Amino acid sequence: MESLYDKYGGFETVSKVVHGFYDKISTSDSLKPYFEGMNTQLLIDHQTKFFCDIMGGPVAFEGRTLAQIHANMNVTEEAFAEVAELLEETFEDFGVEESDIETLMSIVSDVKDQIVQQ
Repeated sequence: MESLYDKYGGFETVSKVVHGFYDKISTSDSLKPYFEGMNTQLLIDHQTKFFCDIMGGPVAFEGRTLAQIHANMNVTEEAFAEVAELLEETFEDFGVEESDIETLMSIVSDVKDQIVQQ
């Protein structure tokens, strides 16, 4: 069975999707504060590896856990929902099929408890 990573063109496409995703985030007034002072290129690199990994690619995401990364960020339910919406829009922009978007968004939903501070 072909991985989503291979189906959509591998690393190059995943990288373009992640860049498009961060372009959307950068226009959101409510999300900008979460990313102020961050090394955006490093974030994009880590996010690209994360998506390569969950899409079945050979690039493995390593390092701190999602809970560790987001521990002091005070991410709200609303911010998580907006990020998820922007991510879904980005997948649509790049022609990802609806069933594949559902699969990917399910994975994102599964890690919500590691990102959102209650």
